[in-house]
This record gives sequence, structure tokens and C-alpha cells, in this order.
Amino acid sequence: MPHVKIKCFSGRTEEQKKKCAEKIAEDISEILGCDMESVSVAIEDVAQEDWKEKVWDKDLAADQDLLYKKPGYTYD
Repeated sequence: MPHVKIKCFSGRTEEQKKKCAEKIAEDISEILGCDMESVSVAIEDVAQEDWKEKVWDKDLAADQDLLYKKPGYTYD
């Protein structure tokens, strides 16, 4: 039952979000060997000015050991 939560800057259309979620679900299903019906994908818009507080500090910096793909930027 994989669940993915994507956080990104605001501004994507509903169509872009749906297409992104579908593609990610397809890849997860194929790679992890599970049914598409088992996969869920959430997309949360985050204002650019809130990124450090709401995403970097809470998710990225706090969970470095869980990141299989780390970002190529930092906040110092």
C-alpha cells in the first residue's frame, strides 16, 4: 500500500497534478510490484516563501536518513 506525498511550489494546474500522480503511481506499481489500486498519491501546494519552514525544516532536514534522492540545494 504505497503512499506518496509530493510537496511543490504553488502554480501547477489540476491537469498537471493529475498527470503527475498517475505517472508516479504507474512507476511505483511497476517497480515495487504492487497493484495500481494499492497506490495513492497526494500533492500539496506550498508557497515559495513557506518552503523552508514547511518543507525543508520539517521533512528534508529532519529526515535526511530517509531520503533516497536528496535535493541539490541547502538552506544555511
